[in-house]
Amino acid sequence: MQYETIIGFEVHVELSTATKVFCGCSTKFGNPANTQVCPVCLGLPGSLPVLNRKAVDYAIRAGLALSCRINRHTEFERKNYYYPDLPKNYQISQLRHSIGEGGHLDIIVDGRKKIVRINNIHLEEDAGKSIHVEYGPGKGASTSSALSTQHSALSTQHSALSTQHSALSTQHSALCSLVDLNRAGTPLLEIVSEPDIRSVEEAVAYMNALRNLLLYTQVSDCNMHEGRLRFEVNISHRPLGQTELPNFRSEIKNLASMKSAARVIEYETRRQTRALDKGEALRHDTRLWDEARGRTETMRSKEQAHDYRYFPEPDLVEVEIDDAWLERIRATLPELPAAKITRFVAQYGLPEYDAEILTASRALADYYEAAAAALTYRPSPLSAQHSALSTDPSALSTQHSALSTHPSPLSPQPSALSPQPLPLSPQHSALSTQHSSLKALSNWIMTELLRELNDRNLEPSESPISPENLAGLVKMIADGTISGKIAKDVFAEMLEGRGDPKSIVEQKGWVQVKDTGAVEAWVDDAIAANPGPAREYAEGKDRALGFLVGRIMKASKGKANPQMVNDLIRKKLRG
Repeated sequence: MQYETIIGFEVHVELSTATKVFCGCSTKFGNPANTQVCPVCLGLPGSLPVLNRKAVDYAIRAGLALSCRINRHTEFERKNYYYPDLPKNYQISQLRHSIGEGGHLDIIVDGRKKIVRINNIHLEEDAGKSIHVEYGPGKGASTSSALSTQHSALSTQHSALSTQHSALSTQHSALCSLVDLNRAGTPLLEIVSEPDIRSVEEAVAYMNALRNLLLYTQVSDCNMHEGRLRFEVNISHRPLGQTELPNFRSEIKNLASMKSAARVIEYETRRQTRALDKGEALRHDTRLWDEARGRTETMRSKEQAHDYRYFPEPDLVEVEIDDAWLERIRATLPELPAAKITRFVAQYGLPEYDAEILTASRALADYYEAAAAALTYRPSPLSAQHSALSTDPSALSTQHSALSTHPSPLSPQPSALSPQPLPLSPQHSALSTQHSSLKALSNWIMTELLRELNDRNLEPSESPISPENLAGLVKMIADGTISGKIAKDVFAEMLEGRGDPKSIVEQKGWVQVKDTGAVEAWVDDAIAANPGPAREYAEGKDRALGFLVGRIMKASKGKANPQMVNDLIRKKLRG
């Protein structure tokens, strides 16, 4: 039988506030364990929480970006359960009166747009972190080293842990769990989707789109290595064609990466469909992902699930979000990815595919725009006029001379234009050249630059090649100073920090040769040395041209002007 996969997400996002959500302790990552705590986040008797307004601001901003309805009245509740890294034995969260509801996030998979509905977003406090360590004979130096480092950090602060460690260290193959409460109380935004996702490809697209949106709004740095973005997958399956949701689902918790979430979906799809094919009754359960074994394990069933006994938090007042507050946050929203894609297509003349890649992160989009600005491109009155005409076909008959062959994707369809081609104005030619350079810039970023950044695990903002220098390289190709082949060598030099493109080309003597006599000599030599390919090209076999051009570029060490080479070969062999 064929089945349809039903997937929903609960995504936990640590907000980028300087202090915790209910106290003034720092949220900085990486400090020694249990050094960023106070009576409030430790849950000591008599301590009272105070709500961090910045955390609410960030939650509202994320809600607006997700097109949520922002609830004007919101309040906090206690979610009661025990866990070693939850010092109060309850979590301050939201259930009945969340920050936002009824939003959506658009994703694109295989060129197809899909809307994933957002059920709600709510603000809560994060728990601490349990560190489970196994040490003793045969457990490996790395594990013992990790425990030793952790112990060193704790020994001057917690004598009880030090004593415990000393006692445990004499036992062989002992297990030890340490608790770090630095994270406890960090503001956590939970984003709950509807079960609208149907495949692992859609799930990956959703996770990427959500991370991108959060980065654009700057509510979180989404650093998954530091646990600032975590996923919980809810997954079930139903017979293909059935419309009702299944009466079971598996919830897989604490997934620290998109790769793990994708592997979970693939594994659970196999596990659940095999069980359904065998007639087994699946139940609602909570599971954990074993990364090393590549499988999920049952944590608890629905019958064993917690009764959280939510009730209003008595130590916090209700929050009223008025018009002024909401509009103040709305005014801080940046240009979001969907709007930026549309603008990149219109302003820079890029294909939608390029625009989607270049706006995949705010840092990459900023890099492209900085480089584009360095190309001295500015939207001219012609481009503004063209945009207006594309929405007013009646004006085309009197203005067509400026726009008839304009390369922008906003151009009207040929059927709406005069059939008589008209000469390009100098202004239009310049704009066409600029658009070509902007597309070339996009190509360099999407291929060469992104590959190097990925290999070096760098963000666009950390690129060893500045936007201005990459723009300079594109300019030198466009004006014929260097060939595309030489440009790659210049790019490699810039990656190593050896200067800007102009100085590198001058130092290496890589300026392209445009002297007709010199290029013609290389062409004559190549034709004489390769009579077979020369004859084939003369007889009409176009593929032979590439071979001859390759021989000439090799002989000239990439300095021959490629267009001049092509023109001379055609002239000499085909007249």
